[in-house]
Amino acid sequence: MASKLQLIIKREYLAKVRNKSFIVMTILSPILIVGMIVLIAYLTEVNDSEKRVVAVLNESDFLHREFATTENMSFVQFHDISLEKAKDSTNNMGLYGLLHLPKGENLEQASKEAHLYTKDNPNTHITQQLEGIFQKKLRQNRLGNLGVSAEQFSTIEKPFELNLATFEGEKSVKGITEIKAFIGGGFGYAIMMFIIIYGTFVMRSVIEEKTSRIIEVIISSVKPFQLMLGKIIGTSLAGITQFVIWLISAGILLFIVVLISGIDMTALMAEVQNTPGAMGGMSQFSTPLSNDTILYAREILNIPWVLLITSFLLYFVLGYLIYSSIYAAIGAAVDNETDTQQFVFPVILPLMLAIYVGFFSVFSNPHGPIAVGFSLFPLTSPIVMLMRLPAGIGEGGVPLWQLLLSIALLIGTFLAIVSLAAKIYRVGILMYGKRPTYKELVKWLRY
Repeated sequence: MASKLQLIIKREYLAKVRNKSFIVMTILSPILIVGMIVLIAYLTEVNDSEKRVVAVLNESDFLHREFATTENMSFVQFHDISLEKAKDSTNNMGLYGLLHLPKGENLEQASKEAHLYTKDNPNTHITQQLEGIFQKKLRQNRLGNLGVSAEQFSTIEKPFELNLATFEGEKSVKGITEIKAFIGGGFGYAIMMFIIIYGTFVMRSVIEEKTSRIIEVIISSVKPFQLMLGKIIGTSLAGITQFVIWLISAGILLFIVVLISGIDMTALMAEVQNTPGAMGGMSQFSTPLSNDTILYAREILNIPWVLLITSFLLYFVLGYLIYSSIYAAIGAAVDNETDTQQFVFPVILPLMLAIYVGFFSVFSNPHGPIAVGFSLFPLTSPIVMLMRLPAGIGEGGVPLWQLLLSIALLIGTFLAIVSLAAKIYRVGILMYGKRPTYKELVKWLRY
């Protein structure tokens, strides 16, 4: 049995890695992904660099010096013209909008009657900036009426940031939990895509061999269970091979991008290593850090990457084995790919649920009942658990028992699902000309 299974695995593996589309996508995918990231960053920078010009018709006795030019907005002042002429001029000059402040007895009344006229619905960021100007002036005016001077107001308005640190004395930064969740979410999203892509490969392979009647010849010498398991493992190995190639090539491309962009990673790494508290065990901050980028880099470097990548491979294999067993059973039950639609959506639904619910739950509370429950549930744990693992194992991270229980449940679920899928595979592989229903699939499980 072992020798036949090895032959099937080898056949499926070689068939996948020698496929032209596999080779092309293995080469092009890292280039396309890095190129897409660079393109998105460039387009975002170009989009953010656009400066909006807003015309201001101020008929009041207030807010004459507050409308100063910023990075993304500048102002043109109109004087001694009517509102209608100001609107026409703004429109003819192609300006973004017109801010009108009518006459008023006081700042409160003038601000309450102020309007921003635009051709279309205004940009939220622009309105927030304009509202901030009004809000600051109104607050200053209200405090002035209570006897607060301009100097005192500046002191009141001075921003405050809470100092963050761990119990060991290491300085920490805001938002690192979200960054870690994004990193873990990236690994989880990759697992979802791999499961869908390579699970579909298994399903199509089964359908192709079934419709061409090759399957009838193959099962004359091997058992259906061996054939199904061989297809699953062979395709899984091909997927891991492709992922390793992607990881290496993406790392090389990233290195090239860093060189082209001029980022001195060596200096940054050296500064991070020499940062007080970077190695832990420091009870005091020897010198405060002036550059938060170093702190973020230190936190990212402190992510347990070995654990994360190892867990990714483990969860990828176990998650893939579970879902590909279902895909193989679906392929054996139908005669063409069109008939698979009614069965495929319920299969990918837990994966989609894991991505969206996982992000919301892990972001808000990575140790909450929803995050823990989804990271233990076998059909969603390969994605949600990886979102939690960048925090590490143990205190402050994922408890070790949860990780081990999650893996144990995955293994048990795989053994249960593969045995059920094998029953459907064994019956459906030789069924032709009939579109099965869920009721019939249940019957096949009893054979």
